[in-house]
Amino acid sequence: MPAGGFSVSAPSGVEFEAKITPIVIISCIMAATGGLMFGYDIGISGGVTSMDDFLGKFFPAVLRKKQEDKESNYCKYDNQGLQLFTSSLYLAGLTATFFASYTTRRLGRRLTMLVAGVFFIVGVIFNGAAQNLAMLIVGRILLGCGVGFANQAVPLFLSEIAPTRIRGGLNILFQLNVTIGILFANLVNYGTSKIHPWGWRLSLSLAGIPAVLLTLGALFVMDTPNSLIERGRLDEGKAVLKKIRGIDNVEPEFNEIVEASRVAQEVKHPFRNLLQRRNRPQLVIAVLLQIFQQFTGINAIMFYAPVLFNTLGFKSDASLYSAVITGAVNVLSTLVSVYSVDRVGRRMLLLEAGVQMFLSQVAVAVVLGIKVTDHSDNLGHGWAILVVVMVCTFVASFAWSWGPLGWLIPSETFPLETRSAGQSVTVCVNLIFTFVIAQAFLSMLCHLKYAIFVFFSAWVLVMSLFVLFFLPETKNVPIEEMTERVWKQHWFWKRYMDDDNHHVVNGKITANNGASV
Repeated sequence: MPAGGFSVSAPSGVEFEAKITPIVIISCIMAATGGLMFGYDIGISGGVTSMDDFLGKFFPAVLRKKQEDKESNYCKYDNQGLQLFTSSLYLAGLTATFFASYTTRRLGRRLTMLVAGVFFIVGVIFNGAAQNLAMLIVGRILLGCGVGFANQAVPLFLSEIAPTRIRGGLNILFQLNVTIGILFANLVNYGTSKIHPWGWRLSLSLAGIPAVLLTLGALFVMDTPNSLIERGRLDEGKAVLKKIRGIDNVEPEFNEIVEASRVAQEVKHPFRNLLQRRNRPQLVIAVLLQIFQQFTGINAIMFYAPVLFNTLGFKSDASLYSAVITGAVNVLSTLVSVYSVDRVGRRMLLLEAGVQMFLSQVAVAVVLGIKVTDHSDNLGHGWAILVVVMVCTFVASFAWSWGPLGWLIPSETFPLETRSAGQSVTVCVNLIFTFVIAQAFLSMLCHLKYAIFVFFSAWVLVMSLFVLFFLPETKNVPIEEMTERVWKQHWFWKRYMDDDNHHVVNGKITANNGASV
């Protein structure tokens, strides 16, 4: 998860005493509306960019291409400006992340969520009232700033306020709200597409609902004990800890948070520490998981689902309806991850999903290669249903694997002294490649045609092989014991776990010059 501070778990696998209090559940639900806003932004753009009224006002060249029979089915939406409307949000989010990391650490998780909510509200106003393309892009940039701040603060807030035994499930609550936001956006687009000529304005303006919810939530929730202690407010931190845990005896957890804060503040150059040899496995895995997550092709499908289905010959209503179906599958399948992630393990979910995603994308590529030419009218009813089923199969497997686990695994593998820096790198890499895919997908669809699904399926094969050979299982391993129980036991990564200035020879620690230590 993206983060700007530190979190703590019980030492040596001991779980701190805690009740699951109503204030924790309510606080987490309110905070997770940041995911709802993020998901709505992802889902709304694809539906809006398939509406003729929207295209006619901002992208008339695309509308003309869409209406001309001579234009290739795969190239009707190939327009850099149209792609910039979607991708500018993620580029802005990437920039905002650097500022959000500071505010999350220095001003607290709660205030950072409030800043995110304000950015969201102003961005919604600009988009809903947009009179020209510049105003539209400015609105998306402001929404992107909100994404950058929310993606830093919300997951960390959830991780720190939740009791240890339900932390995994509450962390995935953020991802669950992302999927609910996408579904909500698809439902809105399905309804507003029938409202002419201002239906697209309603779609963009309704993003104000989750934006206001996040802002109100940030006003009413309390900051986390970790954040308060990190900023020197020890008494207030202990009082909040008692309230959220529902018990008076919080000394063990309080002392652990104080110690974690002290150790974290002693690290003056966390990004420099991140590059040390012993931190290389966590850094490599965190970066590659973010790249792989984007190259599954999921965001291309979720951004542009209505556009994609239109391209494949579906009529307008049918394409939006199909996008609603995939959105619903996304939500339900994320619930599967909440239930199974701590039962069957991370590796098993990723490997099973790899097989499912690979086969479904190859099947879609084969159907499109046979049935959809540059100028064919449509797939036909039976083939269209098969494509939707295969896309849903792909979305389902992603939603219970690479969606939540791409964030969860990096958040639990970095040691304390590099956790903040490592998670900042994680969110930056994710947003960079989200921007790349959003900006390039429609052009790739135009040039690769059905082979775009072959392209993504090849990546799925590569990432599945990486999981099989290089990703260790972290299920039920306390964060502070990762080095001893995971990295030092792994066949490949254990070679990086010796000290930077020493290495082990025949059971003895030896300096680099060969002398015994």
